[in-house]
Amino acid sequence: MKFNKGKCRIFHLRKNNPMHQYRLGVDLLGSSSAEKDLGVLLDNKLSMSQQCALMAKKANGILGYIQKSMVSRSREVILPFYSALVRPHLELCVQFWAPEFKKDRELLERVQRRAMRVMRGLEHLVYEER
Repeated sequence: MKFNKGKCRIFHLRKNNPMHQYRLGVDLLGSSSAEKDLGVLLDNKLSMSQQCALMAKKANGILGYIQKSMVSRSREVILPFYSALVRPHLELCVQFWAPEFKKDRELLERVQRRAMRVMRGLEHLVYEER
């Protein structure tokens, strides 16, 4: 079986890795500092901060689409869309890996606070840190 050399990369882990060059046949394989496998983005420090930022960005974008397309801001209208479209992106981050950094948790919570501000009647529940 032939390998697609364009899709083959070396993923070096750890800080003190000597970062050797590897070959597939006569061609050198490129290295990568972050790789996505099974929908999860990992970097060479095994940190999931990039994954968290990516999911928060997707969830914010979807929440923006919901906010622009819905005329009503009532909880009965927005909540089903939030639960079906936005919440799964946030839960993917939390259930797969407990966010290890405070900044990652705050990023996910910021999306949830924004959703609360969008829904009429729930604005008073939003706690803003200053």
